[in-house]
Amino acid sequence: MSAMQRVMKRVIVLPAVLTLLLGVMNGALAQYPSRPIRLMIMTQPGGAPDIIGRLLATRFTERFGQPVVVENRAGSNGNLAGEAVAKAPADGHTLLMAHDALFSISPHIYPQMGFDPNRDLVPVASIAIQDFVFAVNPSLPVKTLAEFIEFARKARPPLAYASAGSGTQQHLAMELFKSRSGLDMTHVPYKGGAGAATAMVAGDTLVTIGGSTLEPQIRAGRLRALATTGPERAENYPGLPAVAETYPGYAVSVWIGLFTPTGTPPEAIARLRGEIERFLADPASRQRLYSGGGMVPHLLAPDALAASMRRDFETYGKLIRSIDLKAD
Repeated sequence: MSAMQRVMKRVIVLPAVLTLLLGVMNGALAQYPSRPIRLMIMTQPGGAPDIIGRLLATRFTERFGQPVVVENRAGSNGNLAGEAVAKAPADGHTLLMAHDALFSISPHIYPQMGFDPNRDLVPVASIAIQDFVFAVNPSLPVKTLAEFIEFARKARPPLAYASAGSGTQQHLAMELFKSRSGLDMTHVPYKGGAGAATAMVAGDTLVTIGGSTLEPQIRAGRLRALATTGPERAENYPGLPAVAETYPGYAVSVWIGLFTPTGTPPEAIARLRGEIERFLADPASRQRLYSGGGMVPHLLAPDALAASMRRDFETYGKLIRSIDLKAD
């Protein structure tokens, strides 16, 4: 075979090999997911991330033809679940359902997390946003936020308030309220919102700010809601004022999103995000979110989500420094 013939053969073979390789790669991407998906949830059952996570797990299983295994790994304000996902293979088969505290609060209070959530995890999509509710044990002789403030100013010893844990958004929401109102209250942290709700119903603590885990207790009359924490009134508590009506500018909401390890193929992220978009466009799915604690769709464009996360990081950092908060 002449030199020219050998060159021509290479010219013909090389494109064929490249075409074959591209076909294999495209086929692999088209097959995502190719095995069961593991969905880690940063909270205990009953919280907003858990409610959304289980709804999406059912939908992903139906749409992808692969089972989605849900695992609740609560603790350290989401750090345990976050680290497990951050250190998993970046192939789209290990996902994290988390709220924004993991990214905007934890880095300020845990100096040695073992990973950097803002570097080692990437958002697939924000999914829903939820306002908190300010609630008291019905044994308190108050029916409005104004009555509570008056009662709390005179309380000796100071009233004890429950939170889902030190450094959680529920904790910081109450600390922000204390700052605005000038009230003195004693913080009693619990392991998750469910623990705080149980303590409130038992009367071990008398006031709290929380989310989905409080709503069943409020509906049943075991707790009394006084206000919501969003920038305006919440649809799921008609007639209930926002704290901002008493203290303008006060606003605390939590948003929940799906995350994956940094380096996950863009095609896998795109497929997951596309399914989330279809999920949020479905009226039945939107109603399930709303029924789970007043959660409403919150699907931001990637650039807008990144900007929102940077703002939250700076806002909570300033508040945490002002109260000198450190992890327990």
